[in-house]
Amino acid sequence: MNETYGLRINGRDEQVREAWLGESLLYVLRERLGLPGSKNACEQGECGSCSVFCDGVLVNACCLLAADAVDAEVTTVEGLGAGSTPVQRAFLDEGAVQCGFCTPGLVMAVTDLLQRTSDPSETELREAISGNLCRCTGYGRIFAAVRAAQQGDAQ
Repeated sequence: MNETYGLRINGRDEQVREAWLGESLLYVLRERLGLPGSKNACEQGECGSCSVFCDGVLVNACCLLAADAVDAEVTTVEGLGAGSTPVQRAFLDEGAVQCGFCTPGLVMAVTDLLQRTSDPSETELREAISGNLCRCTGYGRIFAAVRAAQQGDAQ
């Protein structure tokens, strides 16, 4: 049975029409609402590529039913502000973007970390991104980007 329901995504009210209630938030964001920033990789909550904020909490959109996000405020990487946040700028400046597939999830995880603590330790940083898999960068450039964003060095 298909339903219609509303979601609040990136500060805008969106209608999801004729949807199966078992669709993941990731599927609805990408396929129904045209927001491709969150990536579809593992569909098991293991890689972090689909990370979004749901009522300010970092979640894997592939593991959350879209219907469970009704009445919640969902923020995707697109909602952070088209390349204008210090984290996004630092990722670009420090070369932390390789193929780009993991980048949206990492940006969300680092944004979450820096919102919680302005001076994270190396251990806190590693823990914050531990749910995000990157096969290209080796994480060194990602760590440099976090430090640049933290210190305000991003141009």
